[in-house]
Amino acid sequence: MNILIKPIITEKATSDAELNNKYGFVVNPKANKIEIKKAVEEAYGVSVTAVRTMNVRPDRRVRYTRTGIQTGKTAAYKKAIVQVAEGDTIDFYSNL
Repeated sequence: MNILIKPIITEKATSDAELNNKYGFVVNPKANKIEIKKAVEEAYGVSVTAVRTMNVRPDRRVRYTRTGIQTGKTAAYKKAIVQVAEGDTIDFYSNL
């Protein structure tokens, strides 16, 4: 089971990483905090102090078109905010 799917790279996540050493990841919905901590430590070689997880609900949209009502939704996913130890950093741009 692949735990880490992709890192979250947004303005809010980048500023949180610079100021508070917190990094965001999209993770497998069945993964728990212990598995996420082990996966981040193995993948990036840092020591993790805290893991916070949340299930992000899907956004539902309704569009009224000429042909009728079109409904849709985005996919739901699980997000993890990982805090690393003081002095450790994760560089997402090193392997581009």
